[in-house]
Amino acid sequence: MLRVAAVQYAVGEDIEANLETALRMIDSAVAQGAALVVLPEFGNHVSWYADREHARSRAQLLDGDFVRALAAKASEHSIHLMANVTLVREDGRVTGSNILFGPDGAVLAVNDKQVLMGSERDHIDPAVDRAGVIETSVGRIGMYSCMDGVIFETPRTLAVEGAQLLLNSLNSFALDEASLHVPVRAAENKVWVVAANKVGPLVPEHSIEKVAAQVGVPVDRLHGAGESQIVAPDGTVVAIGPLAGEAVVIADIDVSAADDKARPDGTDVMAGRRPKIYASLADEPHGRRAPAGAEEIRAVVLSPGTGDDIASLLGAAIADGAELVVLPELAAHAEGLASSAADPALAPDVLARALSGTATLVVTSVLDADGSHVGVVVSADGIVSVQPQLHSSSRHGELPSAAVLDDGVEVYTTPWGRLAVVVGDDALYPETFRLAALADADVVAVPFAVAEPHDLDLLLLERAAENRLNLAVSSRAGACGGAALVPLSGDFTLWGEWQNPFAGVISRPELVLADGPVLAGTLRPACAVNRFVSRGTDVVDGRPWQLLDALLR
Repeated sequence: MLRVAAVQYAVGEDIEANLETALRMIDSAVAQGAALVVLPEFGNHVSWYADREHARSRAQLLDGDFVRALAAKASEHSIHLMANVTLVREDGRVTGSNILFGPDGAVLAVNDKQVLMGSERDHIDPAVDRAGVIETSVGRIGMYSCMDGVIFETPRTLAVEGAQLLLNSLNSFALDEASLHVPVRAAENKVWVVAANKVGPLVPEHSIEKVAAQVGVPVDRLHGAGESQIVAPDGTVVAIGPLAGEAVVIADIDVSAADDKARPDGTDVMAGRRPKIYASLADEPHGRRAPAGAEEIRAVVLSPGTGDDIASLLGAAIADGAELVVLPELAAHAEGLASSAADPALAPDVLARALSGTATLVVTSVLDADGSHVGVVVSADGIVSVQPQLHSSSRHGELPSAAVLDDGVEVYTTPWGRLAVVVGDDALYPETFRLAALADADVVAVPFAVAEPHDLDLLLLERAAENRLNLAVSSRAGACGGAALVPLSGDFTLWGEWQNPFAGVISRPELVLADGPVLAGTLRPACAVNRFVSRGTDVVDGRPWQLLDALLR
């Protein structure tokens, strides 16, 4: 077992005082037995500057006094320590950089922030390379910073390379960091995450009123949101700090738990990846090209339990005027088992006849003629789009190998927007939804089988958030949940106009869970057009596309 600590505290404009605070908090963590300590982002100076020259003047040198003092503290206590400061690099850039110190005080690795958020782009420079995974005596460690973890690529790359521990430094006032973006990186990669956030003002007191007005955030919300946390590989938050005030968050962790990548049915979520179909993630961004969809559509997702008649539930949804209805994967088969006989009432040709005279689209998955698992979109005209499953799934037993669709996700153009289908366990892979976003999907239908506690509230909710996609998820009801809708909100971009007062959440959309066999609600295709979470920061095109080689190997 390894005792780890995520430390939260405030940082101001006085660099010497900030160093003293960092050293004091490290001492406190060690006094509680921590052998690995993680500090928050931008520990040398509050992350707000008059201009680039001001930022450069406050940045540190890797061999300077600030960094040497941290190294000496790591050596004094014989701990692993991750700190984050702005650094002046040899090539002239000023970067936000994580530094990992070993128990002898040596610098084991330096990793620059890859995805800059809003005004950070005005003052510092993004990474041009990456450190990768660091082999240490306590485990295989990867490092990233704040906005790097609001989208999946940076932590995912580290996990693919074998990281067991992901260390995340944050400088965030967003409540959705702690509730979504931090824990999901543990759950989707089945790794440990140790994340340290700030508390206190994130902008100097003399400027905070002006900045609050510019960003569109109340002054009292421009404070670090704390909730530093330690998250287990299944997404469980095992320790968390308060929203405000200094804290040392401690947990004893079994690092080797991160080596088990299996789902309950045995599917290995790392071995199951198919890198060759993810190639477009590393293409230079081109922006969204498709026009906006409808403002709203009515969607229905089914979550049938034992004894529920899916055909009857579907008939009621069609009669109710739903524009989109999503059924669970293999809805025609008893309990979704591919080995069972199909219910003829749910065959695609029968569904098409039931849709006669309507504009409703129905999405489910079926076994095609050669036994492969495919998603289908059915209209009154029959099957209008087919999406083979892209990743294999152990629960489908002896079905033929998954898809042959090497060029990615198909998007079907409807009268109300662009529809993609993510089939079954393809939903476990964040790369799948990124492909849908790159194809300018507005809505993703997910015929699925929920099997783990955080499939809905972390994995699929984040797929909507980081790609700006409306989701319609259908699964048979079970212990871990069933169906869900995730409608996008128009309130999204900082430095922009919001319809509702800012309440602390930036990019986490609403998750609507089924509490019965039928869930009806509204999706907003037009909202998928806006992907800018802040000024200049696009959650899709802002991915670190130049640094994704490991995802494609």
